[in-house]
Amino acid sequence: MRQIVFDTETTGLDPNQGHRIIEIGCVEVINRTVTGRNLHIYLNPDRDSDPEALAVHGLTTEFLADKPRFPEVAEQFIEFIQGAELIAHNASFDVKFFNAELAKVGRGPIAEHCEVITDSLQQARLLFPGKRNSLDALCDRFGISNAHRTLHGALLDSQLLAEVWLAMTRGQDALLIDADDGQQGSGSGLVLGKFDASVLQVVTVSAEELAEHEAYLQDLDKAVKGACVWRRLEQPPEPAPEAVA
Repeated sequence: MRQIVFDTETTGLDPNQGHRIIEIGCVEVINRTVTGRNLHIYLNPDRDSDPEALAVHGLTTEFLADKPRFPEVAEQFIEFIQGAELIAHNASFDVKFFNAELAKVGRGPIAEHCEVITDSLQQARLLFPGKRNSLDALCDRFGISNAHRTLHGALLDSQLLAEVWLAMTRGQDALLIDADDGQQGSGSGLVLGKFDASVLQVVTVSAEELAEHEAYLQDLDKAVKGACVWRRLEQPPEPAPEAVA
C-alpha cells in the first residue's frame, strides 16, 4: 500500500482570487513505513504573498524569484503521486489549489491522478470529537516533537503529519483503554461488530527473504553449537504419553 502525505504553502487562501502554490511537500509511506523518498519543490508564483500568508510560511517574493513555475514541475508531481492514496490535513484546501494549478496546464483534477484522497483532519475529528485537532495539537497528543517548527513549511509539515497519521491509525495497542472522557468499564455502549479478516493485507515472503532467514538461523546454530531456539520451535510437539490404566 503506497501513500503520499502531502502539504502546500500558498500566497493566500483562495485560488479563485489569483493565489498560487509556492511550496509542495510530499512524503512517501509504503506499508506503514516512511521510506525516506520525498518530493519537495519551491515555486515562483509570479506574485506577492498576502501579508497574513507570509507571516505563516516566511517565503518571500525575493526567495521564490528564481524557482520554477508550476507548469515546469507538473508532470514530476503527477508522476510522484500516481496511483497512491493521498493524505493531507484539511485536504480540501490543498486539493482546490492543485486543481486550479493543474487546470492551467490542461490536466485533470488531482483526484484523476491518485487512488483516493484522505483528509486526516476529518479522521482526527472522528477520533477526538470536541478537541483541538490541528497538526500541533495532534503532535502534542501523540508525543511527536515539533519544537523545530517555528514557521509552516510544506515538507516539514508533511513529515510531521506522516508520523501523526501512523500513530493515529495504528489501532489499539493495549488490552485496556483509558478513555479520557470519564467513561470507564463496559458502560460506554460500544458494540463491536464481527471481525472482517478480508481487510487485512497479506504479505508474502519472497524466496530471497527465506534464504536470508535460513542463513541467519545457520549463524545462530553455529553460535550456540547446536539447534537454536527457533529451530526447536519449528519442530512439531512430541505426542503426550498415553495414560497407563
